Amino acid sequence: MDLEGVSRSQPIKKDSWKTVITLAYQSLGVVYGDLSTSPLYVYKSAFAEDIHHSETNEEIYGVLSFVFWTLTLVPLLKYVFIVLRADDNGEGGTFALYSLLCRHARVSALPNCQLADEELSEYTKDGIESDKGNIGWRLKSTLEKYKVLQSSLLVLALIGTCMVIGDGVLTPAISVFSAVSGLELSMSKEQHRCSEAMFADLGHFSQLSIKIAFTCMVYPSLILAYMGQAAYLSKHHTIESHYRIGFYVSVPEKIRWPVLGIAILAAVVGSQAIITGTFSIIKQCSALGCFPKVKIVHTSSKIHGQIYIPEINWTLMLLCLAVTIGFRDTKRMGNAAGLAVITVMLVTTCLMSLVIVLCWHRSVLLAICFIFFFGSVEALYFSASLIKFMEGAWVPIVLSFIFLIVMYVWHYGTLKKYEFDVQNKVSINWLLGLGPSLGIVRVKGIGLIHTELVSGIPAIFSHFVTNLPAFHQVVVFLCIKSVPVPHVRPDERFLVGRVGPKEYRLYRCIARYGYRDVQKDDNEFEKDLVCSIAEFIRSGRPAYVVGTEDTVNDENMTVVGTLSSNLEGIRMCEDDGNSGDIAGTSELREIKSPKRVRKRVRFVVPRSPQIDIDALEELQELMEAREAGLAFIMGHSYVKTKKGSSLMKKVVINLGYDFLRRNFREPTFALSIPYASTLEVGMVYYV
Repeated sequence: MDLEGVSRSQPIKKDSWKTVITLAYQSLGVVYGDLSTSPLYVYKSAFAEDIHHSETNEEIYGVLSFVFWTLTLVPLLKYVFIVLRADDNGEGGTFALYSLLCRHARVSALPNCQLADEELSEYTKDGIESDKGNIGWRLKSTLEKYKVLQSSLLVLALIGTCMVIGDGVLTPAISVFSAVSGLELSMSKEQHRCSEAMFADLGHFSQLSIKIAFTCMVYPSLILAYMGQAAYLSKHHTIESHYRIGFYVSVPEKIRWPVLGIAILAAVVGSQAIITGTFSIIKQCSALGCFPKVKIVHTSSKIHGQIYIPEINWTLMLLCLAVTIGFRDTKRMGNAAGLAVITVMLVTTCLMSLVIVLCWHRSVLLAICFIFFFGSVEALYFSASLIKFMEGAWVPIVLSFIFLIVMYVWHYGTLKKYEFDVQNKVSINWLLGLGPSLGIVRVKGIGLIHTELVSGIPAIFSHFVTNLPAFHQVVVFLCIKSVPVPHVRPDERFLVGRVGPKEYRLYRCIARYGYRDVQKDDNEFEKDLVCSIAEFIRSGRPAYVVGTEDTVNDENMTVVGTLSSNLEGIRMCEDDGNSGDIAGTSELREIKSPKRVRKRVRFVVPRSPQIDIDALEELQELMEAREAGLAFIMGHSYVKTKKGSSLMKKVVINLGYDFLRRNFREPTFALSIPYASTLEVGMVYYV
């Protein structure tokens, strides 16, 4: 059972028992859909080879015993009672475990992390620095010191993720094939053979509901189903073919059709669950910089996390059809799916052993016992799957290798591009030498410059200042970044600060999103962005200190929430300039622009705090700039290797990364902005 793509809800208050029971009931189809269909083919898989019945039925009872202890040790003991506790603020999966390790050991794959990110509400981190002599602290220090270990940890997480994506190709085929085999049994006498391991996935549910569903319903039902089949086989030694060893032959003919319908429905639901989980995995990888940008469609405005990715959906469909047409039987599909799932189990076991030490602060001996006990059980499955390499098990290896290459090439190219930005950022002394006017004409409006930097001035800004005769009166350096937590609360969304002295009207705004957060559309985001700057101005933060901008100084930045979350802060109202004044309360007062323009912008601020004259003037200038319009300035990068680079680096950057950059989408936030307000400037990055 893997935890990839899990999104278990984390309620603010404790769920009622009615809610828990409802979630447990819903999880029967979504979480345990494919696991519940395993009785359809396990015995067929076990007796697919030349195994003959004995009078003592020892081979039947041996398989039953093997199935019983597998269900007890792996899904029940390991996942339900241990691994589920290692959730990342309600999220589970390979990347959730990796995210936990990133926060506790500071081995994040994200290059633009800040100390301010550790103050987020969901950035739960119990440090182990207090006891620097223990083994856990030494292990943490070793991981932080050696880059090769950090890269190995990332590759391990990516391997598990890629195997789950491969599982998303194989599960629909094997599940539906096995369910439909009952239809063939009722309508024909054809012979079929099929070798699949038991596995499952988790969905959008709480830990308690999953535990109740498995321990009280799924686990006893599966055990009874396997016992019933074993009892039937022990009394019916004479069979027409291996095909008739399957589940449906033990079902009475009078109820075989209803059972067949339920099995097909469970197979379809289980297949849809793994496909939806694959969408979530791709979104997580893309947010953490390990997968190219893809189009993400949010299918529900009310239920968080329901997404659809057209490119991935079509890719899964084509690969699933290719596997189905190429294999045409569930034996080789089962071999392929078995290797994919057991690999994810091994990766989870390895990551969990690190979580036990670094996150739970338990004894290293306990972690060793965990990895040896469960790892030895899973190693048996893994070795058995490798034996079937030429009989279908090669498929997940090939698929995972392709996805792994794509992920690692994209991550490597993105990291090198960021390093170039850091090394070539403009000095603050250069900006101070230009003066408040920046040496050019400042026209009305807001210039929004996108950058990956969280400190310093990007090189793209110097191109504008030195090559254009005019620039906007208000300039915002916008960094939209992901942080290693599943969600960022709306009231902690923005970090706002100044770049240079106050009279320069240069601001830095960092919008932070978790790897499962939904980014808003352009209009709502623009309002949140402008209001966050206005709230920063109203807060009266200390003036800019010379010499601090070139360093990551989070103390000079203010945490500001979104417009909807900051009910006591500044609100912004926009209209076409013809409507009357909005109705205000006694505790609110308006700052209006002096001129009547096509679009009128008004800031509604609380009356109680006193705002000084300079802040009022700055707010009015920001308001006028918003009325004049907002322009998006983006860099269109071309990444090339430097002279003297190795052949491998040239292949990865000049061919691999360049191919992915050209054939995938721009950053997510850039997809919905109006093209009429966008200006792209090409830049060559020599990495």
